[in-house]
Amino acid sequence: MSRMINRAQIEPAQRLTQHLILQPRFELNLSARDVPVQGLGSGLSDAEFGLRLRYEALRGFAPYFGISHERKIGDTARLARAAGDDVRSTAFVLGIRAWFRS
Repeated sequence: MSRMINRAQIEPAQRLTQHLILQPRFELNLSARDVPVQGLGSGLSDAEFGLRLRYEALRGFAPYFGISHERKIGDTARLARAAGDDVRSTAFVLGIRAWFRS
């Protein structure tokens, strides 16, 4: 069964120093139809807000840490509650951002 999901994401970066960057992150997910097997309801399904602090040690390489908060909305939240799942979650994130330039 296929599903149509649209995603809107905003990640404006704010340089604090030459190497230190603070990046808020906001994401909305929309679904065109219900997919109860996957716990996905139609309409606005979830929203996520996060904040990451990264250090660009080398060009193309930046370790980061941050926090991310997600909330299920609408029919997706209703399906999660019916399954006994939480509709909100908060997580600490740690990773490495790498990119290549030609």
